[in-house]
Amino acid sequence: MTASLDTTFLALSDPTRRAILARLAGGEATVMELAKPFAISQPAVSRHLKVLEQAGLIARRVDGARHPCRLAGEGIREIDEWLGMLRRALETNYDRLDKLLAEEKDTR
Repeated sequence: MTASLDTTFLALSDPTRRAILARLAGGEATVMELAKPFAISQPAVSRHLKVLEQAGLIARRVDGARHPCRLAGEGIREIDEWLGMLRRALETNYDRLDKLLAEEKDTR
């Protein structure tokens, strides 16, 4: 999973790719629709999409001459699982701190 997460976080490190994902959160879009708000060429957007696809964050399908893109669950699930582990660790640390502070308060 580490290599996969490395690929995923590398894909997320670029603001254009994050903006594309945010757009796809609203629903499926074609390459041309995704390219519209950016001051970069359609081939550059296609390269960004390839990185996102390799990271498992988007999926593309062929619909005639159109190639709509959509969010894909696998890459996002891996990020969520990893962040979940960090959330649980953080909650454990906060619980220990709360307990320590309560014990400190009781001794006063």
